[in-house]
Amino acid sequence: MTREAVAAARRVVVKVGSSSLTSADGHLDGDRVDALVGALAALRDEGREVVLVSSGAIAAGLGPLRLARRPRDLATLQAAASVGQGALVHRYAAAFGVHGVTVGQVLLTAEDVVRRGHYLNARRTLDRLLALGVVPVVNENDAVATAEIRFGDNDRLAALAANLVAADLLVLLSDVDGVYDADPRRVPTARLIGEADVTALDTVEAGSGGALGTGGMATKVEAARIAAGSGVHVVVAHADAVAAAVRGADVGTYVPASGPRGGSRLLWLAHASTPNGRLLLDEGAVRAVVDRRLSLLPAGVTGAEGEFAAGDPVELVGPDSRVVARGLVNYGSAELPALLGRSTRDLAAELGPAYEREVVHRDDLVLLRP
Repeated sequence: MTREAVAAARRVVVKVGSSSLTSADGHLDGDRVDALVGALAALRDEGREVVLVSSGAIAAGLGPLRLARRPRDLATLQAAASVGQGALVHRYAAAFGVHGVTVGQVLLTAEDVVRRGHYLNARRTLDRLLALGVVPVVNENDAVATAEIRFGDNDRLAALAANLVAADLLVLLSDVDGVYDADPRRVPTARLIGEADVTALDTVEAGSGGALGTGGMATKVEAARIAAGSGVHVVVAHADAVAAAVRGADVGTYVPASGPRGGSRLLWLAHASTPNGRLLLDEGAVRAVVDRRLSLLPAGVTGAEGEFAAGDPVELVGPDSRVVARGLVNYGSAELPALLGRSTRDLAAELGPAYEREVVHRDDLVLLRP
């Protein structure tokens, strides 16, 4: 398969990691930033729309805070992100300004975008920035995030953002040439994979992140699965090869889009939300949700675990303890137990019409891979 679809992509999301932007002591490397920005500005001159998902906020804060290495405690991570995010965006604004390009900072958290109102607002904001000729610089809101800093990564954020803005192409930049069939640091004979479909990625042995980053090739492989499976072409390449990668040159690893474009919000729900509880389903409810794609009703729920509020993400679990879906619940954990096992008709008759609603509506529910 050729890379014609890559070369023809009009809306492109480019993700760059900390290791490609910073020096070993944590300071931003101005030459690296300028080289990246120059390549992206040239793409815009060709008529491309560009969204930049950039790591580096925490790493950029290490130098100004005189920290020798990435801290492990959450409070210091957040402090470094707060200091570094300003430095990062200021540097991007100056570099793009040389090319007459305006940038706009967009900070996202996974939980915000899962909720419909926040999701729609984020999509409108990004679409409007692009329509105005602005390059959005997207990052996770590390200064206030909690679990996201510890367990999240901007590769996954980039994959979800690519779907959010209906991008044609996602380019994941790294400090290595692409995806190898084994970890090249441990296996000298490891070979670069020039092209791979989503299924082939399951066999890749990918390494973890380095001293300044939390990602690594493992997260890029997972991000490629998410993006390609939702209709976005993906290239994983060295940061120095960004221009060639976007123009369809034979660099890095190409993962062609393998699935139809799905609902962006449900993609975030499946891959970026943290469940606050679990709903236990009987066999009939599992069949209704999984096979018939119906909403989850109180009658099919046998129990609830955890503490959650209405609108929170929860896991849907079958009698065999297998998680079959994830959804946004319409009742809080304190209110739900009294409703379980009862029909919505009976609940409405006893408690009022407000209780004739689903526990999880099918529009707020996503099935998970077994």
